[in-house]
Amino acid sequence: MQTRCLIVGMLLWVFTGQVSGEQLSFSLSQNQNTLSYDYRWSRQGQQPASLSFSLDRQAMAKAPAIQNNYSPALVQRYVYVELMKAAKEIDPKQAKININRRHRGMEISVSSTSAARNKRITEQLSTLQEQAYDSYLQENYYTRYTTVFNEEAVKPDHIRFIHEYIEPLIPLSQAIYDSVSKQADAREYFNFLLSWVQSIPYDRLANRADNNGAGFLPPAGLLAQNKGDCDSKSVMTAAIARGFLPDTPMILVLLPGHALLGVALTPQAGDQTLTYDSKTYVLFEPTGPAQLPMGQVAPDSRQALANRHFTIEQI
Repeated sequence: MQTRCLIVGMLLWVFTGQVSGEQLSFSLSQNQNTLSYDYRWSRQGQQPASLSFSLDRQAMAKAPAIQNNYSPALVQRYVYVELMKAAKEIDPKQAKININRRHRGMEISVSSTSAARNKRITEQLSTLQEQAYDSYLQENYYTRYTTVFNEEAVKPDHIRFIHEYIEPLIPLSQAIYDSVSKQADAREYFNFLLSWVQSIPYDRLANRADNNGAGFLPPAGLLAQNKGDCDSKSVMTAAIARGFLPDTPMILVLLPGHALLGVALTPQAGDQTLTYDSKTYVLFEPTGPAQLPMGQVAPDSRQALANRHFTIEQI
């Protein structure tokens, strides 16, 4: 089934006549210390653009390049092992502990001569169960997530990826800054950044609530594979932009099957904006392939925003 990210690009072309940004060339070379990238792409109404930059391999390796798929079976095994460790530390003369794996979680039973002791140990183990689950998510770069339809789910920890990639991507952020005119304002920087990211080949996003992280590429993986879905492109764009504007409020806007970004800059006439926590954010779409400048979003995105079908994460 086609997802919203793909539909966004199609609708933009149909309704506004915008052309798609086409990547004309891409190369990646590497040595022991650096990763060097070279891009050339088309820009609507302008000469083809180019961008070259080098990144430190060790810095890029500090955060994962690939997001491991979320596996309920692996989570359950991890939590079970942690619970069994704790159960073995309880004196069997004080209480008998049984922990059984079930299809949808764990069954913990405590038996002793004291009802109060049973309750206390059960509560301790239940708390440990939640802590072990959160620990697994943390170790594997996942986070709990409530969808716009109030579904409890798990997704890649987008904000953590953004923050961990800011510093490694500073040379890229600087290369984009050097590519625009010296008199350029923040909007010109963002428009150049967007035209480049939008030209990177698109890889569709599966349903965020049930895809177990499949398809999401952190920035290192996106750059290496030269492709990315909505979430992947938004995360990388946010990390680059944060290097350019370290203190300006920014948000990640998650729509059903799509993602946008917002930055708290002064809006211009016609900009698509969103107010959150008493601040006004100018929205922008990194996905592509349609070339959308800062402040413009596709019709499908506008509809989701109007219907309040989104969640927001502060960057």
